[in-house]
Amino acid sequence: MNIRGKINIMIGQTQKKSRRGFSAIEVLVVLAILGLLTALSFPSVVNSLETRNLESTAKDILNEMQRAKFQAVKTKLNHRLRFAQDSGRWIYVVEREDAVGTWNPVQGIVVKTISPGFSTTVDLPSLQVVFSPLGMVTNFSSAQNSVVVHSSKLAGYNQPADRYVYVFSGGSVHYSETSLVGGV
Repeated sequence: MNIRGKINIMIGQTQKKSRRGFSAIEVLVVLAILGLLTALSFPSVVNSLETRNLESTAKDILNEMQRAKFQAVKTKLNHRLRFAQDSGRWIYVVEREDAVGTWNPVQGIVVKTISPGFSTTVDLPSLQVVFSPLGMVTNFSSAQNSVVVHSSKLAGYNQPADRYVYVFSGGSVHYSETSLVGGV
């Protein structure tokens, strides 16, 4: 047999070996590496989801405060965002003052619920913030001007676990990941 024939035989044997696929050990090694990477990245994914839910909850509260203010200015009637506890869960709703002391939910706006997975501190006078037709807060108190949403899961991971929503006398509302010590 000449050299060309031997090369063809060697090439043929190499091609046959490459067609066989992966061995069981190779597959197990790849699966073990993928499993390890998944296990290492899981806490990061959980943190991201929990952070997103915490921020979403706080921003929903902020948006409803802004909605109450907008409705007060638009309709020239007092509007409020009222918080209450219902079966151990915090709920909040935008209401309109139709007559002095008579509050009714604004049509088309649903009652919102804060996830029981978060601990919530509502530090507002009478658990509400009331906006005048000028957009000012009529029941403002510098000692009671915030809603704090807390995630114990994030606290357990040593991550920032609180989100703050502040309301100010001029009607502005503010979202923060850090506390504004002493309020404004």
